[in-house]
Amino acid sequence: MIPDKIIATFLDKQTALTIATTVDDIPYCASCFYAYSGGSAILVFKSSRDTIHIQNGIQNSRVSGCVLPDKLIIGKVQGVQFSGVFVEPEGKMLEEAKRSYYKKYPFALAIPGELWAVKLSYIKFTDSTLGFGKKLIWDNKEQVKAVS
Repeated sequence: MIPDKIIATFLDKQTALTIATTVDDIPYCASCFYAYSGGSAILVFKSSRDTIHIQNGIQNSRVSGCVLPDKLIIGKVQGVQFSGVFVEPEGKMLEEAKRSYYKKYPFALAIPGELWAVKLSYIKFTDSTLGFGKKLIWDNKEQVKAVS
């Protein structure tokens, strides 16, 4: 299932995510450039295997995070909170991840690191441009539904 077009459009336009991990009840956050790949509903980012957030994701694949607009505008609040499963893409997913990420960031081909992904399972999109405090919810079991 692919997130609603409004959510997907927002995710396509932004460039940075914050990913939150936890191991042994010790939380950790990291910010990364990402690309959204709608085919598999994944957020793809590049990072080195030896970083704390990657090591944490390998140990505990349940992650969450957020995506804010590259430019915040007062009165037009938008943002995504997400949760999902941390994965090292392989096979078909890896090819999709490479296409999405390197199309958006061709210069990243020259930067060391591996591609990683969050397979999205839940998204809450706040979009005040649709009405103050308007939220759209998507999860892997339901279609997008409006929540006030």
